[in-house]
Amino acid sequence: MGRDAECERLDRLLADVRGGESRVLVLRGEAGIGKTALLDHLTTASSGCRVLAAAGVQSEMELPFAAVHQLCMPLLDRLASLPEPQRDALASALGMRTGPAPDQVLVGLAVLGLLAHAAEERPLLCVVDDAQWLDRASAQVFAFVSGRLLAEGVACVFAARDTDDVLPGLPGMDLGGLPDADARALLGRALRGPLDEQVRDRILAESRGNPLALVKLAGAASAGGYAASTTGRSLPDRIEDAFQRRLESLPADARMLLLLAAADPLGDPALLRRAAAVLGVDASAIDTPEDAPVADAPVAGRSVSDDPAAGGLIDVGGRVRFRHPLVRSAVYASAMPSERRRAHRALAEATDAATDPDRRAWHRAHGAFHPEEDIAAELARSAGRAQARGGLAAAAAFLERAAELTPDPGRRAVRALDAAQAKHLAGEPEPALALLAAADAGPPDEVLRARAESLRAAIAVAGAGDPSAPRALLAAAERLEPFDLELSRDTYLEALLAAIGVLPDWGGIIDVAALAREAPPAPDPPRAADLVLDALTRFYLRDTVTAEPAMRRAMAAATDEGASPNERLRWLWVVNLFAMALWDEDACRELNERHLRLARESGALVLLPLVLGMSALLLLFEGDLVEAEVLTEEAKASAGAADHWTATGAMAGGGDLGLAAWRGDEAETERLAGAIARRGEARGERRAVEIAHWARSVLHNGLGQYEKALQAALRAGVHHQAPGGCGVIWAPLELIEAAARTGRLDLASGALDRLSLSTRAGGAEWGLALEARCRALLSEGEEADRLYREAIDRLGRTRMRVDLARAHLLYGEWLRRERRRVEARENLRAAFDLFSGVGMRAFADRAARELQATGETAARGRDAEPAGRLTPQEAQVARLARAGLTNKEIAARLYVSPRTVEHHLHKVFTKLGVASRHQLGEVL
Repeated sequence: MGRDAECERLDRLLADVRGGESRVLVLRGEAGIGKTALLDHLTTASSGCRVLAAAGVQSEMELPFAAVHQLCMPLLDRLASLPEPQRDALASALGMRTGPAPDQVLVGLAVLGLLAHAAEERPLLCVVDDAQWLDRASAQVFAFVSGRLLAEGVACVFAARDTDDVLPGLPGMDLGGLPDADARALLGRALRGPLDEQVRDRILAESRGNPLALVKLAGAASAGGYAASTTGRSLPDRIEDAFQRRLESLPADARMLLLLAAADPLGDPALLRRAAAVLGVDASAIDTPEDAPVADAPVAGRSVSDDPAAGGLIDVGGRVRFRHPLVRSAVYASAMPSERRRAHRALAEATDAATDPDRRAWHRAHGAFHPEEDIAAELARSAGRAQARGGLAAAAAFLERAAELTPDPGRRAVRALDAAQAKHLAGEPEPALALLAAADAGPPDEVLRARAESLRAAIAVAGAGDPSAPRALLAAAERLEPFDLELSRDTYLEALLAAIGVLPDWGGIIDVAALAREAPPAPDPPRAADLVLDALTRFYLRDTVTAEPAMRRAMAAATDEGASPNERLRWLWVVNLFAMALWDEDACRELNERHLRLARESGALVLLPLVLGMSALLLLFEGDLVEAEVLTEEAKASAGAADHWTATGAMAGGGDLGLAAWRGDEAETERLAGAIARRGEARGERRAVEIAHWARSVLHNGLGQYEKALQAALRAGVHHQAPGGCGVIWAPLELIEAAARTGRLDLASGALDRLSLSTRAGGAEWGLALEARCRALLSEGEEADRLYREAIDRLGRTRMRVDLARAHLLYGEWLRRERRRVEARENLRAAFDLFSGVGMRAFADRAARELQATGETAARGRDAEPAGRLTPQEAQVARLARAGLTNKEIAARLYVSPRTVEHHLHKVFTKLGVASRHQLGEVL
């Protein structure tokens, strides 16, 4: 009732899907507002479509990929249709095979592939109720899949409580209360007798048009219990009260069966019957009689599946499903604690320890009356399995419950600390701090205390850029020296990394580096962390040339497959910065790919946005802005919260800010840079502030606004005189160009001296080319000519198309001033074509202006370029198709379905006026 507009929108969604398009929608609203009723309308109207369903279940146990398993279970016979890496990843995620932790992107691609394959037979409708209770891994997969559906004939419709943090960024439809006339009509239908007009008005006012509240409060009023139910109770609580009164009319066996169903998130009827048998409960009470009569009120002794008044409490078909989430919570909340424990013990006994050990361990834990070491140890083993499957959140939940059930105080404190570490890595700082407090309550233990202080400081750095954290970490490292050498050195390293991120001045960083340099000697042979600490302290206390051998050793150790995944996960991002500081593009690419794979496999959400941002940055230098945008969107989705993304994305140098600066979008760059700089200053994140100014310097050099570029580059930290410090390591490039153009040769020369330390130390083509390009700006005559040619020659042997384009531009500008117009045109055309091809509009316009100044009249504007008529996604598909990749190969590369690739190619062919892939090479 009163949902005509909403139903019409859902009907249009179905029509679009039947027409071969894909759609995504999130229904949002408070409990009882009618989300599930609209999902029921959708499935009822879905004739000709296949329907898959899943639901989140409120539970402390966040088993990874549980909802993915629910949704995809009917399609698992199609696994063989998937590429082998995707098939293996999904099978591992669902516990169907053993192996390394699955790459979550591969899991998402596998689910996308299964849905697209199923939709080839007939349109597919996926409905997911109670999305606010999805396990985190499933929510990430669903968000990934939903963001990549386009032309598969698949609809994904979610229902979630009224909150924006569930599946953010997806199209939504907010549900409010029913209009007054419809609310009155519904109330009239629900009443089973006359009602005082004042009570009627009070129900209408308090329900605020919530349909379930109207029905349940009407039932309470008809039974004479409304007044008592409304005192000091929230609306969901009053609805639960109504359900609880209904439960009281059921026999004991039926109530116990409902409790078993409420305690188990699987919804497996066979498991429910086995658990009932353990308790000696008659399971027939859950079966709905085929000839069940319709009555006006609940009757004691009736089946719990038969609900004549309100549509039923529970459905038992292929899966046990409560008719409303509040029924589940009402059933569980109304049971005595002893009854809940009894139900969980029965479910544990009914669960196969060989095939589902983790669910069995969790039920045993909830069935425990007092701490038991064997249960706690079983939970700890489950945590290990969960982490191996990429479920850090699940591992943290297991470890937290294990700590609660550990009888020995010392061991309990250790498990609480392990749980806190897992919570931190999973991106849950507040629960991590609570667990640290539990660890502190254990018996005196210097090592434990130091570890706890170290983690507490790490949480402070990640969350608020606390400038006191480096000193706290140094103190913890010093306390650990007599007890644990390796952990002490790790903590010194964490202190230095924290200082680099949050201290407002270079002097403070140098002080921390000096203290870290005094850490106890490394073990023999040194670990990756020891080599990283040695390299970092040399870099900040001396210079790149001195630190280069240590940097190389650290890079080799971090990529050694013999090192533990946790060790590589922790330090790969640092050695990636070493590769950047040495301008070693091959090492940058290898380290980025390794770190990204590890971060995805482990589910380390606190690191994943940073790694994705660094990967996006490398793609910007390579000129692949479309792929950089893909990784940026993934980074924002994995971060979940905007604050977290802003800090880590800015520190990594990637993300929306880098894209805006590269594209020459002045308004967007200034908006993003301003926001990041203000937030960085407020939170003490100096690195974020410098990144914001560096992006501005790139923008203004592209626009030819050299004075603004110079000031931005100076504020990016390039002027710092610390031995190893030069602020953002890419800023000298911008400062040298801007200073040379504004006549500040003293600034340019000083920056060039510092730049040459790193380029000469690295000895890589990229770095040596950049030094030659910058040195040419400060040279004249034949020396300038030679250096520009050297830069172009070296860059032509790299993937760094953007720097190659900038070298052609600078050389062309110099040639024009030397009145060598023919050669100038050649280089300016090359620059213009490269910049236009990658989408760097400001630099392309600068090249076009210079070209026109040479008298060139054949320069084509961007809009005349065939690729300019394509969207970024279409352009990327076209490039890959031209390179000979199949639709499946392109889909795997772009994280979309083959049907979406086909859709994009159809548009590409239409826009470019071609009929085959072979012709793409002629027009692109």
